[in-house]
Amino acid sequence: MYGRSRSDSGSGMEQMRMKQKKLSELAVRGLLAAVLILAGILCVYPFLYVFSMSVSAPEHVLRKDVTFLPRGLSLEGYGLVFENPTVWRSYRNTILYTVFGTALNMVLTVLAAYPLSREKFVLRRPVSILITVTMYVSGGMIPFFIVVTNLGLYNTPLAVILPFAVSAWNIIIARSFYEEIPEALAEAAQMDGASHLTVLVKIMLPLSKPILSVLLLYYAVGHWNNYFWPMVLVPNPQYQPLQVFLRSLLILKQDVGGASAQIGISRTAQMEQLKYAAIIVSVLPILFIYPFIQKYFVKGVSVGAIKE
Repeated sequence: MYGRSRSDSGSGMEQMRMKQKKLSELAVRGLLAAVLILAGILCVYPFLYVFSMSVSAPEHVLRKDVTFLPRGLSLEGYGLVFENPTVWRSYRNTILYTVFGTALNMVLTVLAAYPLSREKFVLRRPVSILITVTMYVSGGMIPFFIVVTNLGLYNTPLAVILPFAVSAWNIIIARSFYEEIPEALAEAAQMDGASHLTVLVKIMLPLSKPILSVLLLYYAVGHWNNYFWPMVLVPNPQYQPLQVFLRSLLILKQDVGGASAQIGISRTAQMEQLKYAAIIVSVLPILFIYPFIQKYFVKGVSVGAIKE
């Protein structure tokens, strides 16, 4: 009887410990959920605020009394955006810079990263060191501007693409990914008569969809949001991207042509709605693209994981 009571007491203590452990785990999970929800709200709220301001009635936009949901309903701001020829021209330029710039970035990054990931490449170490040094040593803004000017790229669309053709950091990320792919795959293909280019296109690229999607997003977002260097290198408004137009509209508060006054709506209300509508229109493409590559993006950011 005495031994049984001690056994029952021990099992009861074990159950108490298990309950306490479950309660602590629930508390930690609840805290993490609360933090994530708060972080999500902080990330989503600015976008919801801008969207609500872009579709609210002009009088509420002027008073800035919109906090979360739209007050009233007016699509006048979007009408002004789509009627403005400067917006369409800047939008076209941004799309062209993003498409061609990202394509060039991806090609050069892969062509640089894959050879550097192979152990048999003789110049692997010195080239990797040179690429790494460029991340810490730079000539500065003025020498960069002089180089672009002497190359004849100043005030041309190529000034937005060619000087930013590749990123040393992204080469290192891609190289790390390719290093995890066994060299036996490439050697087996080469024994069957495949060239290095065939191995890269037919074997390596299909296996590297996760990292390619990450690099694609990094490069595309960088080109889409780029405004400083286009502003410096391309003073011609015909070649300027959308972000430079938004800077003129939001920061410099310039009265952009094409937004003629409408009956019953003041010029100030027009410009306010145009600002918020232009912001929404500028971020929509990235928001639409991301869900399609999200599954690859999550895999690609964990560079260095074991491949099966």
